[in-house]
This record gives sequence, C-alpha cells and structure tokens, in this order.
Amino acid sequence: MSVLVEFAMFPTDKGESVSPYVSRILKMFQEGDVPYQLTAMGTIFETETVREALRLIEDAYEWLEPDCGRVYATVTLDIRKGKGDRMKGKVASIVKKIGPV
Repeated sequence: MSVLVEFAMFPTDKGESVSPYVSRILKMFQEGDVPYQLTAMGTIFETETVREALRLIEDAYEWLEPDCGRVYATVTLDIRKGKGDRMKGKVASIVKKIGPV
C-alpha cells in the first residue's frame, strides 16, 4: 500500500512569518526515514500505512504544541493498494507525457 500525504501545519498565533515553526517539522522529516518533499505551500510524504501517516501528522503537531497556542493544519491523503514509490512515479508519469516541468 502507498499513502501519499500532502499537508501544511503552522501556528496562527506567532505573527506573519512562521518559517521557524515550519522548520521544526521539516527537521523531524530530515531526522527520519520517510521520503518527503517540501513545496512552497506544504510538505508531501509517503508511507506504507494510514496509521504511519497519521502518526507523523501527530508527531508534527507535537513539535509545535509546547509553545504554540493555536495550530492550523490541512491534510490530504491519497491511499492506493498495490503501488509504491508514487511520490516520484506520479511526477515521472506526467513528465513522460509533456516533457520536463
């Protein structure tokens, strides 16, 4: 199974720039073994189970919770049985059809 997750999480009570807080979450991914990709509007990662994906979302919140009074998050899941490495595969499929992006 492949669970592709696109999510954004940040505090809403820390002013206009929240990159120091978002960086905490990215540090969590850097220290882990889950493939991820930072985008301008969020982070994409891929796991083998829904449980693992949700655990990572909870872990991300725990990096912010100690000093953030309000946290906003969006989460999108694409769950597919029988496939893997879709984070790269989905992009490669489009590039094959239209050329480099």
